[in-house]
Amino acid sequence: ILKTLNSWFWWENIWMPINCTWADFVDRDGLVFPKPHQLYATIPCAFVLLIIRFFSERYVAIPLAKALGIKNVRRVKPQPNPVLESYFRECSRHPSQSEIQGLAKKCNCTVHLVEKWFRRRRNLEIPTVLRKFREAFWRFSFYLTSSIVGFIFLYDKPWFYDIWQTWVGYPFQTLLPSQYWYYMAEIGFYWSLLFTLGIDIKRKASDFMAHVVHHLAAIGLMSGSWCGNYVRLGTLVIFVHDTADFWLEAAKMFNYARWEKTCNMLFIIFSIAFFITRIILFPFWILRATLYQPTYYSTTPVIAYFLFNGMLLTLQGLHLYWGYLIFKILKRFLFLK
Repeated sequence: ILKTLNSWFWWENIWMPINCTWADFVDRDGLVFPKPHQLYATIPCAFVLLIIRFFSERYVAIPLAKALGIKNVRRVKPQPNPVLESYFRECSRHPSQSEIQGLAKKCNCTVHLVEKWFRRRRNLEIPTVLRKFREAFWRFSFYLTSSIVGFIFLYDKPWFYDIWQTWVGYPFQTLLPSQYWYYMAEIGFYWSLLFTLGIDIKRKASDFMAHVVHHLAAIGLMSGSWCGNYVRLGTLVIFVHDTADFWLEAAKMFNYARWEKTCNMLFIIFSIAFFITRIILFPFWILRATLYQPTYYSTTPVIAYFLFNGMLLTLQGLHLYWGYLIFKILKRFLFLK
């Protein structure tokens, strides 16, 4: 069954134009092509990024937070109590007065001690400002580095200025070393975010699911574009996304430090960058190149055309959802102070 599914998954008509086979993508005459097996390297890359994250948060983010006036608040842990812990996890974090009295009798202690235990236990679930700052610092560091490196990799490429060039010579476009490392780092980063979703700051259910969908869509898109050699377009998609994100993380960092004016200025810059890149450039520049321009090069679109554009449109749906939230915050900020 697995062998059959594998042959179906790698069927040429899914990935590449008519009359092309996987044999055509063997390196030759100075041309180097992306190989699907190279994507295995993104998993070790994710763990390398997690190690870098650990050291950068510990030795850069924490001293920076202290310099900005953020204190490390130590929360008092409640006394170990299996009965109360089980009730907290399985029943309720906010028991009623009658439930507290029942638990007090069961544990042979006072009502005041049970209330105090639940209060301390709930406080442990709330992330400290320092923890939030550390997470924002890591994302800021990666997105800023990725934006700078992406610009260095792309500024001298013709398809950065003329997006029609992304299709010239397709599918036999050689892979550049810069494109290889750009992809490995970016896919590895989103794997690392998935690996740490369970231990990172807990979000509301809707935000949590939006992040899961976003990370999986990003990994699926980049991995698929790698296999189909849509690397030129892929690097543009990555660059368009990362250039707005580091402004948001910077605004969060200064918000946690209570630098209100700096935070507000950074959030306005982020909002402008977000609407330019995600609401204007992405649909009218990137989606135009993936939906409209391929019809000039092939009259019979391959299955990958519909798969990739479906994921890109899903991503655009998330952009509109987040854009709506940003607009609500801006409206409150501008009109309600």
